[in-house]
Amino acid sequence: MPEELLRLRVADDEGVFALRQAGRQVAAAVRLDVQDQVRVATALSEVGRELVAHSGSVAVVFCLDVRPVPRLLIDLEYAPARGDRRPMEGDAAAARLMDLVEETGLEAKRTVRLAKDLPADAVAVAGATLADLRARLARLQPATALEELRTQNAELVEALEDVRRQSEELRALNTELEETNQGVMALYNELSTELEETNRGVVALYAELEEKSDQLREAGEAKNRFWANISHELRTPVNGVIGLARLLLDPAAEPLTGEQRHQVSLIAGASETLLSLVNELLDMAKAEQGRLAPRRTLVEVSLMLRQLADLMTPMAEQSGVRLQVDAAEAGALTLVTDEVMLTRILRNLVANGLKFTDEGEVRLTTRRAPGHLEFVVADTGMGIPPGEQERVFEEFYQVPGGKPGGTGLGLTYSRRLAHALGGDLTLESEVGAGTTVTLRLPPYLSLAELRLAHVLVADGDGAARRLLRDMIGDAAERVSEAGDPETVQDLAASSDSPELILLGPGISAADAVGGPGGPPAGTAVVQIAPSDAAASDGTRPERVDAVLDQAQLAPVMLADAVARARARRTARTP
Repeated sequence: MPEELLRLRVADDEGVFALRQAGRQVAAAVRLDVQDQVRVATALSEVGRELVAHSGSVAVVFCLDVRPVPRLLIDLEYAPARGDRRPMEGDAAAARLMDLVEETGLEAKRTVRLAKDLPADAVAVAGATLADLRARLARLQPATALEELRTQNAELVEALEDVRRQSEELRALNTELEETNQGVMALYNELSTELEETNRGVVALYAELEEKSDQLREAGEAKNRFWANISHELRTPVNGVIGLARLLLDPAAEPLTGEQRHQVSLIAGASETLLSLVNELLDMAKAEQGRLAPRRTLVEVSLMLRQLADLMTPMAEQSGVRLQVDAAEAGALTLVTDEVMLTRILRNLVANGLKFTDEGEVRLTTRRAPGHLEFVVADTGMGIPPGEQERVFEEFYQVPGGKPGGTGLGLTYSRRLAHALGGDLTLESEVGAGTTVTLRLPPYLSLAELRLAHVLVADGDGAARRLLRDMIGDAAERVSEAGDPETVQDLAASSDSPELILLGPGISAADAVGGPGGPPAGTAVVQIAPSDAAASDGTRPERVDAVLDQAQLAPVMLADAVARARARRTARTP
């Protein structure tokens, strides 16, 4: 409940002066600061003056309220004059100075309440302190008009001094802000200049890099053209030498002495080696241009390994090193790949092993690993230092301190052939313990092992569709057919889109799967094309994942094409 501090009655102008003085004193007593004291006194004088002029007499009660928050309450009770509306300018002024201004009551008696929130320590005003405060306020003497005017002037002077001081501080802040803005603008201009210079440098650097890239591209193209041209130019005389050597060694030709036959045999062997090198250079040029196209066929691994062993055994005997080719471990293993490329890779690896092995053996083994088939060539030679093991795959690079001879292209050529076959070539070595080179190739999986779900067979010829459907047989859970590109697009865009699309030669791949309305990202597409159009997967349309030569159309080759298409689609799908 509010505690009453002081009660006054105001009936004239002197009473208004006393009310103002009392308001200032009470505000000071309840620990309001000087500015709030002035606000309370000014609000009381404005409201009290209007109420005295309106009703002639006003009862004023000062109270201290501590709940819910400490605040000073001032109630001004008055009797409204009949037929005369009370002016409200004082209330409006007080509302800007106080925390609360409200009017309550009946027509015969009304109360204007003013409230000002107090500091938190005003709660301590209680008991003896409150009694002392009441006694001090009761001894207040009304001030004369001159005294009150002097007090107001002092307050005005102090207020003006505060305004002047604040104006000077604001002016100083404005000056500091202006200086700061000037510094910021100077820094901005400096940064802008530096950024502009940096941008010019970056543009110049990009131009230089672009120029260097053009030069490198031109140099690469020139190198490829040189390799291709020199290879073609060398093959003619080399083939001529080989032909002449064969004529001299022909039993039907004039007889040669033993030494002559030996010398001609050396010429024939060197020519064969030179022709092989020329072919490798030509294939290297094709590989760099993306034109090295494997001709995939069904390869019997054990037979290929036995033929390789027969080819390389004489070289091993000449080197004094044992050559072990474990063809038996391959068993009845089959592989769909380019047999010529695979043989060249293995021949290069075995030849390298024989060359860099002084004693011991070179062993070629075959094994099936999860997800791929491995051909492993291990030797007991000198080995390769760790820092050189990856560099040996660079063009023309040879390990320092190694045996002289060779071009430094064998491993480079072999790795590119491995990539062309969809595999990879890796090397592990230890100095003094030998080197192991592993060729990994995708294994052959039959159509049944591929576990096909929904396959769409598309061809404009019904007989061609039946052939493909019969070839798929029970390997797929479901087979759909389409005879035109529009049906292919509709089925591919349906909720039950196919996992695999087989495009026969009687339907256009560009119309069926090209364009923005193509099949979903996860759908693999295999195109069966005539031989002249199936020369290379590199020439296939963008949305076709694998191309199968129509002349090779058989379950084994179809399974290989589907596996390649699914692998490519899996690699491209996020």
